[in-house]
Amino acid sequence: MGPPKSGRAISQQAFDEMVKENMEDLGMDPTEALQDAIQTLTLQGVDLSGIVTCVPGESNPVMECLDKLKQLNGNWSDLNHVEDENAVNEIVELLEELYDMCEDKGSGNAAIATKNGGIELLISICTKLRNGFDRGLVSSLKTIAFLLHDLQSTEIFRESGGPKIVVGILHDGRHDISILDSSFSVVAAASTGNEVLKESFMELKIDELIVQILKEHDGGSIPSVYNAICILLTSDDNRVVASQVFGYARKFAKLGIAEVLVDSLREGISSPSLVSASIALKAVAVNDEICRSVAYNGGIDAILHCIDNSGLHGNNTVARAFCSLLSKLAGSDENKGAIVEKQGMDTLIKLSSRFFDDPSVLQEVMYLISILCLRSPENAARAIESGAGDLAIQVMQTFPDLDQLQRNSCLMIRNLVVRNPENRTLLLGNGIEALLRKAKGSHKSCKNAATDALRDLGLDNYNL
Repeated sequence: MGPPKSGRAISQQAFDEMVKENMEDLGMDPTEALQDAIQTLTLQGVDLSGIVTCVPGESNPVMECLDKLKQLNGNWSDLNHVEDENAVNEIVELLEELYDMCEDKGSGNAAIATKNGGIELLISICTKLRNGFDRGLVSSLKTIAFLLHDLQSTEIFRESGGPKIVVGILHDGRHDISILDSSFSVVAAASTGNEVLKESFMELKIDELIVQILKEHDGGSIPSVYNAICILLTSDDNRVVASQVFGYARKFAKLGIAEVLVDSLREGISSPSLVSASIALKAVAVNDEICRSVAYNGGIDAILHCIDNSGLHGNNTVARAFCSLLSKLAGSDENKGAIVEKQGMDTLIKLSSRFFDDPSVLQEVMYLISILCLRSPENAARAIESGAGDLAIQVMQTFPDLDQLQRNSCLMIRNLVVRNPENRTLLLGNGIEALLRKAKGSHKSCKNAATDALRDLGLDNYNL
């Protein structure tokens, strides 16, 4: 969901009147009148999203589709009792047509549909298609997800009773993967940037439903469920001073979500939803207890296996995601020891050698090693034995212009030496001082991290 529009709004009627005045009062032809209205209003900072900008006399396909759907929807109080199968098929075809038009994000069709009652209409249709018309229901839900593109649209969804209806559909459609996936797409879209809707879904016990559904189905076949988990646990509504998402994560954890998500990771590198599952698990791991529960359920073994496989298969997306997840879990001191005991350092050094031409992976590796060595001289010693010192030197020499990678290298060097005097001599002998000073002078973001590293290397002139 993009940021809210800051421009002034205009109604469709006012826009049409402006075009009409250009034609009647200024003698412009229809095309010229339309373009002049658009240009004038744009220069004035007016928000034209959702406005139908057709030449007078031309029809808009989105509006035509909505009008037909409104007419058909209004003809029957309950589509489950419609005897005319052709009418039902027509509704389904129109829904798929609307979906195709709204899927094109650059077209502005989603905003037009939203501004002209599309969300309310589709919610009404969903209530009538819940039993026996799965194809139409899936199309309705998928289209609703596209229409929920900003705060205004998600509020329309909330005021129309959307959360209760969608959760009801999830309960009823637990047997159908397509219905589950399209429903969770709506949950994710509606909850993005809207704390009130997150709360609404949680009050409807969607956390319990998610865990149950993941236990019943292969999560890889319902990719949107992982996105829904992430969004529900992300504090992204700037209207709210104190988000409740931390508490929601704890509720998920008590229901056993860690074990379920770890099982999803065991599907391995071939799973199309592997990265999404890892991101969802990272969102859940908000405190030490939950991080330890992930390890208790075999999460560290599964993550290290995925990291190793990502290197074998050259999959940098998986490599980045799982290093990031492991960094989150390594926030628990107990997990740090477990990661190192399971040859985690060796796995990371091996990964870095396989992806040495990919700074984005190296950046995650360096940060993860720095976390593992934080307040742990034993892990720092093991890191040096595995080659972390050599890695830092090679990375700083090879990528001098990448500020974040240089900064992560500085952080790692500091944690390697702050409690391990023996590591200082080794690194200084290999020229780390010059590299740290170069990073400090070249990148503003590295100044503090490089200064701290120079100080903990035992250098008196670390501030220079």
